[in-house]
Amino acid sequence: MILVTRINGAVFALNPDLIERAECTPDTVVTLVDGTKYIIAESVPEFIESVRHYRASLIAQASRLEAEPTNTHSSAPSSDGDDDAKVLPLHRNGR
Repeated sequence: MILVTRINGAVFALNPDLIERAECTPDTVVTLVDGTKYIIAESVPEFIESVRHYRASLIAQASRLEAEPTNTHSSAPSSDGDDDAKVLPLHRNGR
């Protein structure tokens, strides 16, 4: 999920896999595959960069997971907390 800002300042999370298009009209309008539209404060280039960063972080995380040795003798999760999902802040504060 990426964080985007509505025109009124409210921040919400958006699933980038559901985006059909982003337009500058002059406000940035994001249209989802189901036709839902959101007007956001971020510019189209900023929004695209957030989506790129999010997708790159997924690929990097998958690469790290593939590189980690697996313990085939235990089905219990590790106790070091590395199994917790990591949250990547993509929203720039101070707008």
